[in-house]
Amino acid sequence: MSMFCFQCQEAYKNEGCVASGMCGKKPATSNLMDLLVYNLKGVALLEEMASAQRPVSSKVGLFLAESLFITITNANFDNARITAQIQQALQFKRELRAELGSVELPDSATWEGGEDTFQAKAETVGILSEANEDLRSLQELVIYGLKGIAAYADHAAVLGYESQEVYDFFVKALAATTRPLGADELTALALETGKVAVTGMALLDEANTKTYGHPEITEVNLGVGKNPGILVSGHDLLDLAELLEQTEGTGVDVYTHSEMLPAHSYPELKKHKHLVGNYGNAWWQQDKEFESFNGVILMTTNCIVPVRKSYADRIYTTGMSGYPGVPHVADRPKGGKKDFSALIARAKFCAPPQEIESGTLTNGFAHQQVLALADKVVDAIKSGAIKRFVVMGGCDGRQKERDYFTQVARQLPKDTVILTAGCAKYRYNKLELGDIGGIPRVLDAGQCNDSYSLAVIALKLKEAFGLEDINELPISFDLGWYEQKAIAVLLALLHLGVKGIRVGPTLPAFLSPNVAKVLVEAFDLKLITTAEADIEQMMVGA
Repeated sequence: MSMFCFQCQEAYKNEGCVASGMCGKKPATSNLMDLLVYNLKGVALLEEMASAQRPVSSKVGLFLAESLFITITNANFDNARITAQIQQALQFKRELRAELGSVELPDSATWEGGEDTFQAKAETVGILSEANEDLRSLQELVIYGLKGIAAYADHAAVLGYESQEVYDFFVKALAATTRPLGADELTALALETGKVAVTGMALLDEANTKTYGHPEITEVNLGVGKNPGILVSGHDLLDLAELLEQTEGTGVDVYTHSEMLPAHSYPELKKHKHLVGNYGNAWWQQDKEFESFNGVILMTTNCIVPVRKSYADRIYTTGMSGYPGVPHVADRPKGGKKDFSALIARAKFCAPPQEIESGTLTNGFAHQQVLALADKVVDAIKSGAIKRFVVMGGCDGRQKERDYFTQVARQLPKDTVILTAGCAKYRYNKLELGDIGGIPRVLDAGQCNDSYSLAVIALKLKEAFGLEDINELPISFDLGWYEQKAIAVLLALLHLGVKGIRVGPTLPAFLSPNVAKVLVEAFDLKLITTAEADIEQMMVGA
């Protein structure tokens, strides 16, 4: 076994990738990520001890967030970058041990390997180092939830918003996974992870909306212009904002891709006239779409896939993303901005994008915009014009089985409204589904990072109807998942008390049968079946 990874929905045979990752991750990269997480646990353990005398360091908290984020699925394939994070973790451990003095510590806190020993050590500290299947399952559920929260925390931090609660929990939870906790304690920790996920998502929502304004209902162009362009993929709004500023007046247009589509609804971003539109679909189609785009591509976060030669000379990474041989735009200096001049210069020599579709998409239905329509929505529910909301957020992926979500959207009764966030929407957001009294039948709240909006909308509807339990609302949850941000969202919904959630196309491979049974019994967690059967059940609240 060269590696073992089962953190995403593509895990081989829904068991785990052992020779190479289905995402394209090589064994050496996977092992280095395992070693990084191992050392993060050591940093957290030392920081927890040190914080008995002082608050958890924001410097350590941010480092934990960035490092967890770099290990998320399809974020970074660059061994040199991951190795650099390990080296930084080792330095943090040295500094913290010096602060603490002489204390007895476990290996994760004291290990000091040279780079020549990294791979050998990684093979002994990976996921399978915990022999008990159920404890391993619960530990990884916590770790993957932390990775999702880390993405939110990093995006918020670059905008100047940080949370002591989130940083405290990174330290607490990572340190806890080094101890011989039982299943009950780990289950409680997983549910607490959901609580902190809500905090992390709310923090990012605050950061985005205070920086760029609240999203507004916006028609987004799907066609192309005549100028050369730069295509921005990933999730980072600050990268897009700084690129828009630097391309102003250069004759280079800017387009969004995949999860960057919602950027068009932010007032401070859409005011740039050379933000032309959205190009393409969900992340997994990027190999073809990056080729036909003709221009420069900027990957700001996950989700990058193995780079093809046809566009290898015009793709760049930045932030926590990385790929071997692909130029990386350096972090912004303190108080400064990133330098995108190399991208702009390269783009000027590119042909304009090849048009692959036309028309428009409507987005911008984040919580404030939907709540502005609250009276209209409540009246539609009371009159029976809207019978049910179906939350179909989450991630998209390559499997043919994901056509299920398209079929659900097509077959749902005309008196239902779909609430969505994340790239799962690309399975149905271009269908002609109509509206209900002027309310579109697909309300797109934004990125997977914006799933907080879906929770806020549900909670406000509960309040509007004077209900005690969110599960009394005419809302069903039918979620697609792929990577760890979706796991953080799932844990957040469980913390909020939502029951009867459907997930698919498979249950996570890291859920052992016993752990899956606990979630089914406690929260009525369900695996999707067929569109017809699930719609029938959802429409009667089952």
